[in-house]
Amino acid sequence: MLRLILPLALCATFLAGSALAQTSATGGSAGSAAAGGTSASTVGTGGTSTGADGRTGSSLATGGAAAGDKAKSRSNVNETGQGLNGQSKAMAHDGGTFSKSQTKTKVRDGESVESRTKTMSHEPGEKPVKSTTTTGR
Repeated sequence: MLRLILPLALCATFLAGSALAQTSATGGSAGSAAAGGTSASTVGTGGTSTGADGRTGSSLATGGAAAGDKAKSRSNVNETGQGLNGQSKAMAHDGGTFSKSQTKTKVRDGESVESRTKTMSHEPGEKPVKSTTTTGR
């Protein structure tokens, strides 16, 4: 009888330990571009956590700003059935000179956070300057 109880006790301990596991993930990215009298910046960050009781909470924040002639920016966050998606875009241009930045962030409930920022700036007669920053992939 003792031989049967010990393995059952070990299994119960293992199952209880895995059921109470807590997980969390955070991440984000940001970037800026500037050329001439223009500039653009965006940022995105998120987090998700599952507590010992199995409840999951997630958050996402994103934003952007642009400066210079003909500057504009926009941001939005959407809730999906599996988490949150956010995107920010910012751009400014003055004739052929421009700067732009874009950040996309995805939060998967209780699993992961991915974020990517792409920036680009350009002045006439010069090569464009591009950059990409990615986290969580």
